[in-house]
Amino acid sequence: MYKLLSFDAGAGKNDPHTVSSLSRARYREIGELSLEEAFENFGVVGGTADLIERYFELFPEMQLYPDVLPTGRYRLAVVSNIDDDLLGATRLGWEFDLVCTAERAGGYKPDGTLFRYLIANAEVAVSEILHSGQSQFTDMVGGKPLGLTVCWITGTGRASRKQPDAARAGITRYSRFH
Repeated sequence: MYKLLSFDAGAGKNDPHTVSSLSRARYREIGELSLEEAFENFGVVGGTADLIERYFELFPEMQLYPDVLPTGRYRLAVVSNIDDDLLGATRLGWEFDLVCTAERAGGYKPDGTLFRYLIANAEVAVSEILHSGQSQFTDMVGGKPLGLTVCWITGTGRASRKQPDAARAGITRYSRFH
């Protein structure tokens, strides 16, 4: 499913009409399609796409990583592939300066649509934006072609297949990149 969404980022050669329709799909629909596809791909018998609801039921239990809290001196944006209702269900305990959801932008990472939404609404120059994320695929592919500085939050210390501008074990280890 993410391979289809990566078309705009130049990572695939999929049918643009399929990608366009997925860009307008709700996150829940994409979750169901992805789970159904995974069950089929791995031969899971009895698995149904409605099981994705168990994942969504966990959103109220999700929390910010503790090392995000000391970043208060910076303006922060959340850039997420989820919809507003799911973000609202997540108890982050933090007011972000900018909220960029797939629902608001009309597209999903790594498709450049969500990153263009961030750039258009950040009220700072592209060179002043540092995008950090843990996904090598969704966070590192879509922003770099648009000029964003990208930092991969490794968490595990694994090597990256893509080339970020920097890699950090956690968010508190940021220093100036420019």
